[in-house]
Amino acid sequence: MNVQNPSLQNERADRLESAIRPGYMSGFGNGFETEALPGALPIGRNSPQKCSYGLYAEQLSGSPFTAPRTTNERSWLYRIRPTVTHWGEFRKAEIGLWRTAPAVEVEVPIAPMRWSPIPLPTESVSFLEGIHTITTAGDAGSQAGMGAHVYLITRSMEDEYFYNADGEMLFVPQQGSIRLWTEFGIIDIEPGEIAVIPRGVKIRVELSHGPARGYLCENYGGAFTLPERGPIGANCLANPRDFLTPVAAYEDKDVPSKMYVKWGGALWVADMDHSPLDVVAWHGNYAPYKYDLRRYSPVGPVLYDHADPSIFTVLTSPSETPGTANIDFVIFPDRWLVAENTFRPPWYHMNVMSEFMGLIYGVYDAKTGGGFVPGGISLHNMMLPHGPDVDAFEKASNVELKPHRLEGTMAFMFETRFPQKVTAFAAGTEALQKDYGAYGHKLKKHFNPSQR
Repeated sequence: MNVQNPSLQNERADRLESAIRPGYMSGFGNGFETEALPGALPIGRNSPQKCSYGLYAEQLSGSPFTAPRTTNERSWLYRIRPTVTHWGEFRKAEIGLWRTAPAVEVEVPIAPMRWSPIPLPTESVSFLEGIHTITTAGDAGSQAGMGAHVYLITRSMEDEYFYNADGEMLFVPQQGSIRLWTEFGIIDIEPGEIAVIPRGVKIRVELSHGPARGYLCENYGGAFTLPERGPIGANCLANPRDFLTPVAAYEDKDVPSKMYVKWGGALWVADMDHSPLDVVAWHGNYAPYKYDLRRYSPVGPVLYDHADPSIFTVLTSPSETPGTANIDFVIFPDRWLVAENTFRPPWYHMNVMSEFMGLIYGVYDAKTGGGFVPGGISLHNMMLPHGPDVDAFEKASNVELKPHRLEGTMAFMFETRFPQKVTAFAAGTEALQKDYGAYGHKLKKHFNPSQR
């Protein structure tokens, strides 16, 4: 299927910019093809001797060439200039509060941790300037683990472009909408939606309506994919048709610009004289995409007991160990609770996975005491105890168990098999709730050996 977008009418002779309305193609991991100018895609071949419109053919590979077909990812891009022409003399740039694993900056006592929302700054801050790393896990150089960050943005990137060579990026907006101008096309996301930008894909991050805050998962390991449904079968959870990949859109813009590249945990920058978002057409299966979390179809227990949170996995980054994720992206959306004679919130537990949790909107049913609010964060590292606070426990233990619908809520987890190391920023910020680790002390002793 070719998808075409009209270019600007009455173009200036020295500049051709695409004028498109953001559009998308549906399906997860599909082999897409799209062109912003008719005939820009070659037919029946990838690299013709001469491309239409004087374009260059360039392949972007997201997997080794010989990876099995099911995990082989690549796209062919037909662009005004190949990436090698974007390559100026790179110099080290200030990376601010962005950290990459392994990053052991500070030792903190082992305990559950929680943060209030980190305030938006009053000064002008772009996406690259506004990333605050909370935790890192694993080793980016070994292509394993993750970084969990908060982004705070008060200005759009202007003639500034970026790509991440260390990992793919999962954007989770919490306040304000953003536009991700990628070399594959335009993605607009708002709170309740997510976007995934594969490693190596160039972007410019713009504000849509005022300042923006959100969460960012930097995945150093295997690319995010849909989890297996197992005995659930063919339907529910995140359905492939609801994932959207942008149609082609390009800039032909010759202005002084900067290209930033994150590579090996460092940020590098070079000057350019044009925009690198110049892909006129592309085809393949290695591309950015978005998903509306409100379309997730949850499943759960319909008689008794509480199922494992793995039933709420939207995306997973697999590891070499079957059933053990490098990262699971898990959500807790609107849903019905109907289990009989059951403590319905998440149970008290310890496990081998490490959980970074955020709240996009609403109230999380296991933390009703008021300390976990939208924009906040909690961290429950591997083999450390956690569970409902006293208010949630008392209410859930005594409430009449009628069918109950959780509404207007959206929490999530970045869960990894690696221990998550807290950064110096996260350990020192005023947003850290220093008394959170003791929340379990408020739980009362109810034991009575003479009464069942």
